[in-house]
Amino acid sequence: MSEYKKKVEIRWSDLDPNFHLRHSVYYDWGAFVRMSFLTEHGLTAAVMMQHHMGPILLREEAVFRKEIHFGDMIEINVKMLKCTEDIRRWTMVHEIWKNKDKLSAIITVDGAWIDTEKRKLAIPPELFRQGFELIPKSENFEWTIK
Repeated sequence: MSEYKKKVEIRWSDLDPNFHLRHSVYYDWGAFVRMSFLTEHGLTAAVMMQHHMGPILLREEAVFRKEIHFGDMIEINVKMLKCTEDIRRWTMVHEIWKNKDKLSAIITVDGAWIDTEKRKLAIPPELFRQGFELIPKSENFEWTIK
């Protein structure tokens, strides 16, 4: 897959006292897009619960470039930047675009899979790889060992 993006609407409650988007909303949007992709490609919450596996974030960083205001049209993509060959650990990046042509923020997340019973990082079952490997790759994508 070469690209995956979602449109989101700005709610009045998403704004801060300066009338632009609250910082935490950017992170919520990133999680929404990541989970939308996984769900649409077979890795639903039910499947994760059945296999006692869930995605966790180890680091989340946003770089804010342009303010987003109520009424702006927003699209968010997701791309895989790095991934271990066993898909245990990964880095994804989101670009948040407003009004089709202004890059407003870049979110980078380092994540991993956790066994939800043992509460330890784990290699997910092969079923997870099928959906996970469909995430569009960034131009700088690399497979990593750790």
